[in-house]
Amino acid sequence: MILSDVMIQQAISTGEIIIEPFDPACLGTNSYDVHLSKYLANYTAEVLDAKLPNEITQFEIPEEGIILKPGVLYLGSTLEYTETHNTVPFLEGKSSVGRLGIDIHATAGKGDVGFCNHWTLEISCTQPVRIYAGMPIGQLIYFQVAGEISRYYNKKLDAKYNERTIKPMESRMWKNFQ
Repeated sequence: MILSDVMIQQAISTGEIIIEPFDPACLGTNSYDVHLSKYLANYTAEVLDAKLPNEITQFEIPEEGIILKPGVLYLGSTLEYTETHNTVPFLEGKSSVGRLGIDIHATAGKGDVGFCNHWTLEISCTQPVRIYAGMPIGQLIYFQVAGEISRYYNKKLDAKYNERTIKPMESRMWKNFQ
């Protein structure tokens, strides 16, 4: 079951969902709008290796925006820090963003119960497009979980993305091979 705006608001008031900063105007009928932070990153290598750490270069979006280029993977992050303790968060791109030819995630649209961080975005585009820090970029949709949870993401010793940061995080797939 997807949480309605009233249920999202109730979960926020009890601390089951945390969104910082929270703006009631960003609460939709059954979602919450999140915004692009000023931080982006690109991989430095032409060929990435899943078994090795891959270096990224971090940079900031200037006030006049930045033009994304097709064929380039940009890692971005949400301005909002979120926590979910009893629901599964799904991050989807806003339709207005999709209509500009921008995808905000290739495969990682689902969060885990216990995820506590800014969301890293896997941004790509179909044609050159100028984007801006602070623009609405996606929406979080929350699903109720049936049953007891024994492995919250933020409690897992092997969780790869628990380090709190507003900056985009590179793939840590290489940790699966250790």
